Amino acid sequence: MKIYLDNCALQRPLDDKSQMRIRLEAEAILSVLELCKADRLELISSEALELEIERNPLATRRNYAESALESAQSYIRLDERIELRAYAFLALGIQPLDALRLASAEAAKADYFCTCDDRFLKRAKSIDDLQTVPVTPLELIEELDL
Repeated sequence: MKIYLDNCALQRPLDDKSQMRIRLEAEAILSVLELCKADRLELISSEALELEIERNPLATRRNYAESALESAQSYIRLDERIELRAYAFLALGIQPLDALRLASAEAAKADYFCTCDDRFLKRAKSIDDLQTVPVTPLELIEELDL
């Protein structure tokens, strides 16, 4: 099964865990990453995701995300097809980097696109012809039956 974790999902284990939702999502992401390291899930990385990670001013968060993506088995480079699909997502109100990552996940044939961004998730779930399933970390764990 192919999984694409966006940057906010990758970063969730580093967030303040004083809220129950954040704590549970952090544990879910750590579990998913462990399954990827054990080759039970296929983690997907992309040029769009790397671009966002590189822009993070906090070295600790940048290094953590880069380390997590070392177990990625697929890497998707931006190309014209991904950019065209991202433009279609932009027309639906999705932000540019989110659109590129979502189009990259689709190009990789990801089964699930995992995000912690509620606004983005709501918009992604409303796309009728989306070829990946957008989920929260908790929904992903539920889908994986963990």
